[in-house]
Amino acid sequence: MTHRWQGGPVDDLFQVLDEQGKEVGAVPSALSNDDLAAMLRLCIFGREFDKKAISLQRRGKLGTFAPMSGQEAAVVGSVFALDRDHDWVVPQYREQLAMLHWGLDLSTYFLQRQGHPRGADLPEHGRLFPQQVALAAHLPHAVGVAWGMRLRGEPSVAACYFGDGSTSEGDFHEACNLAGVVKAPVIFVCQNNQWAISTPLSKQTAGIIADRAAGYGIAGVRVDGNDPLAMYHVTADARARALAGEGATLIEAVTYRLGAHTTADDPTRYVDPDEEAKWKQRDPLIRFRAWMRATGRWDDDAEQQASAWCSAEIDRAVEGVAAAGPAEPSRLFDNVWAEEPPQLAAQRAELLRDLPGQRTQ
Repeated sequence: MTHRWQGGPVDDLFQVLDEQGKEVGAVPSALSNDDLAAMLRLCIFGREFDKKAISLQRRGKLGTFAPMSGQEAAVVGSVFALDRDHDWVVPQYREQLAMLHWGLDLSTYFLQRQGHPRGADLPEHGRLFPQQVALAAHLPHAVGVAWGMRLRGEPSVAACYFGDGSTSEGDFHEACNLAGVVKAPVIFVCQNNQWAISTPLSKQTAGIIADRAAGYGIAGVRVDGNDPLAMYHVTADARARALAGEGATLIEAVTYRLGAHTTADDPTRYVDPDEEAKWKQRDPLIRFRAWMRATGRWDDDAEQQASAWCSAEIDRAVEGVAAAGPAEPSRLFDNVWAEEPPQLAAQRAELLRDLPGQRTQ
């Protein structure tokens, strides 16, 4: 069922929808019309979320932010193929949509970007890891979680997300190798957006990322990461294989970062405008919308409702952040030691003493 992406920057990608939003493969039958509408709505939300987060960061109300524009389909298509009652999501730092779909409140995410202690609050079900900034450091943990569930006989998988830059880290190799040995029910979702900050993929590897799977004894698939239906298909297949005891899968989602690596980056210094223009023609939102409209699953009314929903959710989250108030500075010392050593206690006391309104004469 592999469909070639003809004329594009890459070939041999699994697709369900081509760049014009036309079907070239079987649409997953498990997805209802409501599911598909929810997927598109979440993709649209991701684009609006980016705009708001970047605006807040520029005004000094958020810390560094990693935009997701251009990669919405890779995340949404894959996470919708998972089971929210059983499976684990282990994100890097560009999977905000997966985290929100898994129950994280948007206001909590904003607080996390502010360095607020409440930003560490995760959903009570406990099947969501916090964002990981250190490249690939979370991959061995994902394998450990998956292996543990296998030993317990739990019908669950762990899906971990990372970028192409992470595949150059030792933790990636160690995690894949262990997953192959113990047949851990883990799904490695590599968002190959062609850039590791300013380092292009060609400077990282001369090979194909998905092909590395064979060396670890796990399955590997290369998929059009801008096609949400293809992402759903390969993730659902990987999940079925994992639950059947067939082990891990490495999914290489070939996509493109349509903006900066983070708000601390200037991509105009290294991105070829012509290359970026070609990828903009393959924008996953344009493709998904076109197919949804052509098949009668989306119209102007649905678009307006989605826009209103996005605005309401973002406004509610911003209000929640304001209601949380500023963080207590002394919380900086919490959760460092089980028993606070004298040096840390002295530093806490000094901070409290020097805070406005607390300084002694």
